[in-house]
Amino acid sequence: MRAVARLSSWEIEAYMTQDPQTFTGLRGELRMNEAMSRHVSWRAGGLVDRAYVPADLDDLAAFMRGLPNGEAVYLVGLGSNLLVRDGGLRGTVVLMHGALKRLRVEQRKSVLIDVTGDSEETSLVYAEAGVASPKVARFAANHNLVGAEFLAGIPGTIGGALAMNAGCYGAETWQFVAQVLTVDRSGRLHERTKAEFDIGYRHVAPNSPREEWFAAAWFRLPKGDGEASRARIKELLARRIASQPLNMPNAGSVFRNPPGDYAARLIEASGLKRLRIGGAEVSAKHANFIVNTGGATAADIESLIEKVRETVLVKQGVALIPEVRIIGDKV
Repeated sequence: MRAVARLSSWEIEAYMTQDPQTFTGLRGELRMNEAMSRHVSWRAGGLVDRAYVPADLDDLAAFMRGLPNGEAVYLVGLGSNLLVRDGGLRGTVVLMHGALKRLRVEQRKSVLIDVTGDSEETSLVYAEAGVASPKVARFAANHNLVGAEFLAGIPGTIGGALAMNAGCYGAETWQFVAQVLTVDRSGRLHERTKAEFDIGYRHVAPNSPREEWFAAAWFRLPKGDGEASRARIKELLARRIASQPLNMPNAGSVFRNPPGDYAARLIEASGLKRLRIGGAEVSAKHANFIVNTGGATAADIESLIEKVRETVLVKQGVALIPEVRIIGDKV
């Protein structure tokens, strides 16, 4: 196994000067041969060559500016929708959670016109990509802003929620997005509107070719009853605890729901609850969850995902599409 190392700020710059481009003025932490099992919610997977924890958004931009041309880059939040194969990753992972953490209500106001022609005063909540989605739900409610309650049920960061249009309980992230902030490989920041993206069910892609990552978003939320919003959040969290295997490492829903049906129903109807490969098991509590019962490898989890897909296709005639992203090298 490759040794794990931590580098100070001056060591980062000394190390990076070996590359064609030079990193200057960095304030974050660079880690060599970092175990990605520490950063994905399945608690499985291999090592990444380099992991960087930026000090803030400006530091992230500086880091991106110094990356060598062609360097593979992955931005990771809570890793709740990600599986890194046991052979690990070549390139650099940027660890966003706890790094890009600014969260505020913007002073500017906007007016939202509904289909009846009535106006509704709204506020913009600015959240950086490393902020946990449930924190945004509680923050909005505490400022008497409503509509973001569903975010309490998403076990990831805002960056991940933006990247996949995460949703639950009848709502999706991009329903409330007014604008996003992205960062490109040159460290430039761009304010982008919804019109610049192709947005669908668990799908978000730029309308034109560009390599950018989500750094923050502005959510447009109407004023409302904060107490009622907090009660709704409490209710949704109780439902989540009752229906999902939160006591075991998992990545949330593994498969997208097919049109007019539920992946969990199809998996259960195929007799796959408790199906196990190595340390990975289809949850008895929620069939669309695969849990790490202890010591599961990424290969165990990936094999179980494929077994579930194959079985449901044969028994139900439905091709399930994974929500989780699988990256890296096999052993």
